[in-house]
Amino acid sequence: MLFAVRSAGALHRLLDVLPAFEGDERIVCRFTLVPGSDFDVDALAAVERSGIRSVSWTEARRRAHDLILAASPKGALRVLSGPRVLLPHGAGFNKAIPHEGSPRLPSGLDPSYLLADGRPWVNLHALAHESQLGRLAESCPPAAARARVVGDPTLDRVLASVPHREEYRAALGTGERRLIALTSTWGPESLLARRPRLPAALVGGLPHDAYQVALLLHPNEHSRIGTFDLSRHLAPALAAGLVLAGPYQEWAALLVACDAVITDHGSTALYAAALGRPLIGAYDGGQELIAGSPMADVLAQAPWLADPAGPAELTDALTDALTEARLRDSRPFAATAFALPGESLPRLHHELYRLLELPPRSRPAHPHPFPAPGGPARHPTAYAVRAEVTGQRVRVERFPAFAPGPAHHLAAESPAADPRQQQSAAVLWRRAAAGPHPPHSSSWTAGGWTARMLDEAPGRRTVAAILTPERCLVRHRSGAVLSVRVEPCTLDGRVLRVDPAAAVSAVHAWLGSTAEWPGPTTLTCEFGPLTVRVELTEADDADLGYEI
Repeated sequence: MLFAVRSAGALHRLLDVLPAFEGDERIVCRFTLVPGSDFDVDALAAVERSGIRSVSWTEARRRAHDLILAASPKGALRVLSGPRVLLPHGAGFNKAIPHEGSPRLPSGLDPSYLLADGRPWVNLHALAHESQLGRLAESCPPAAARARVVGDPTLDRVLASVPHREEYRAALGTGERRLIALTSTWGPESLLARRPRLPAALVGGLPHDAYQVALLLHPNEHSRIGTFDLSRHLAPALAAGLVLAGPYQEWAALLVACDAVITDHGSTALYAAALGRPLIGAYDGGQELIAGSPMADVLAQAPWLADPAGPAELTDALTDALTEARLRDSRPFAATAFALPGESLPRLHHELYRLLELPPRSRPAHPHPFPAPGGPARHPTAYAVRAEVTGQRVRVERFPAFAPGPAHHLAAESPAADPRQQQSAAVLWRRAAAGPHPPHSSSWTAGGWTARMLDEAPGRRTVAAILTPERCLVRHRSGAVLSVRVEPCTLDGRVLRVDPAAAVSAVHAWLGSTAEWPGPTTLTCEFGPLTVRVELTEADDADLGYEI
């Protein structure tokens, strides 16, 4: 069986079909790269990661194959010998590329790509929805005669992954924050091309303890820009906590994990709609979106996020759009793009074995849930902190240090923050080292380090050693040395924690509002969606002597 691909994205689609052949030693898979794509570089790397053996295009043309699978009709696929199957590339046939093929037709419906000498060259044209069959019959009747509606294997993987949502959010370090997924297709009309500063604006303009932001890019954009330049372009946003999803599998895990989606005209949003996620449009118009397509319907009805003038306007616009989006059920949009949810692999199993002329194995085919994302996102090492103190109640909002606007104080992490930020910060904190000490070691106590750091910088007001997720030692310029206990929240049998560094900023703000330390105190502190109790007492010997 030959996988004929032009890009990494096409290969990823084909890999979702592999469970249909699991347990069958009669099937041998090989890959070949169809020449002619601008995005073929990452396809080779994707093949290497998948472990599939490859054959050259010359060898693939010379051999006869029992089955040929492709996810794009472009390229010289018709010269390959064997039964050919065309699977959907994306969802919904929403986009037409100007100056390619027939005007206003996506490649999957275009007779320029689907016919050779007036005849269809595929043996099976697999579609995800009955409406696609109707559109194909209208644009290319000969190809429609060989089409079958089988559902979408990628959608079925997404649905099979829903029980893993908490696992994905734990891997990302999301906690109780709202995870906003920003999805961008490829090309000059994509969100990233039109609004390249939006990821950084969202990360910088939304409170860190209330929101987490992820960017889901089309594989073609990963291939076009390259990992090195992509990381360089997004460096400030990544350092401030932006999650950049990997182009294979991780994007879908993030879609399952997210709470809402901001989208251009790319089809990724339709998978989010199938999960019932609120959708917000951010497509500024152009020539690519096909009228009457599922994504055109999404963007016509979803609230729109305008390109704001500043961070305050962005936060207000997003809050308003989220409120409006949550009032609208997005699942009807998915119902126009996907049929037969949960049935794609059994149906493909039947059709593909028919073309192979093999009796199928009796083992049922099931979609594989996506693996958890690779690890937690980075977090800012310095924050511009806004704080409101009302008696014993403190409300804290933390933003990356580069965020514009007024702030109560700058808080920086030692030793990770920039030295200039550490020197100028009113609040400096350090997290205790994890794990056992080596046989030969030298370490600070929490009491010793906080005293040293307060002496080093006269402008510094508060220094804290974070000992555990619930314990801190805080030393203030007024002379107060406090043991701080951050109580976790419990809700419906779940334990919810805030970042103790946020609690340090709350204690700093409260101490600055009091004339002198009044003795043991309990503060009520608001951090994003959570309200927690923070207990302050005079520092005890255990905290002062804690090795950090």
